[in-house]
Amino acid sequence: MASSAGNEESVNPVLRISQLDALELNKALEQLVWSQFTSCFHGFKPGVLAHFEPEVKAFLWLILWRFTVYSKNATVGQAILNIQYKNNLSQTEKYQPLSKHQKLWYLVFTVGGRWLEERCYDLFSNRQLQSFRKIKRYINFGAGLIKLCGLVNFLIFLQKGTFATLTERILGIRSVFCKPQSVRQVGFEYMNRELLWHGFAEFLIYLLPLINVQKLKLKISSWCLPITGLSNSENTLAAHCKECSLCGEWPTMPHTIGCSHVFCYYCIKSNYLFDMYFTCPKCGSEVQSLQPLKYKIEMTELNA
Repeated sequence: MASSAGNEESVNPVLRISQLDALELNKALEQLVWSQFTSCFHGFKPGVLAHFEPEVKAFLWLILWRFTVYSKNATVGQAILNIQYKNNLSQTEKYQPLSKHQKLWYLVFTVGGRWLEERCYDLFSNRQLQSFRKIKRYINFGAGLIKLCGLVNFLIFLQKGTFATLTERILGIRSVFCKPQSVRQVGFEYMNRELLWHGFAEFLIYLLPLINVQKLKLKISSWCLPITGLSNSENTLAAHCKECSLCGEWPTMPHTIGCSHVFCYYCIKSNYLFDMYFTCPKCGSEVQSLQPLKYKIEMTELNA
């Protein structure tokens, strides 16, 4: 990735956020590669890779290292962000590629260290000898010490902006830009429009579940019915308990909520279960008690 022109010019430092983004991209790529690889064994017996998972992962990471850091002096995440590693042990500020020893030690610290961390528990878990117990204790102590050093290195990285990982600091490799960074032309009108639209969409997604659409619809219908006007026959029908105030049909198992209007049992029960503050769409009365309506209707009325 390093060109001859890049070797002659001074390198540009990389922002902290870009280095952290490169690390996250590397993790995402590894997860993607592993998920694609394990999908090839879905038809096999479950757990076929369980006994050899650390070795298989190490082999995959070895292939990634061969075609990224070894050949291009940059990981996949760094290549996406136009970043590469520079040999910081050289006394010049001009770009110097990594030496072969640095690349090999990078492989040992990253791939080998992760393999040892995943495999060491299985190596010493079934050993009952005192010597193996001591080795396991030393390994756990060393792993904890390495994690503590990594935390200290990360705090130093946040302050100075160089060597995002402990491996980079030990090997003396630094992240730099491959090419000089030019000023980007940003269309702020498009950006503002997108931000406004996404903010409005998120507001609607948050607000819509809080709105009782059923109650709002019934309220609007109660306002519109007096405006459209009902005929005298329809008012008489509703007054004589022959019309459900919700569905407008002949009430099935008629019930009342305490007002003079009648509802089908299923209509009022479903609406009341959906909204405990349900009110009558005709008069606005709240549900006091759901009681069956007892009345007598002549057979001549039913035939009519």
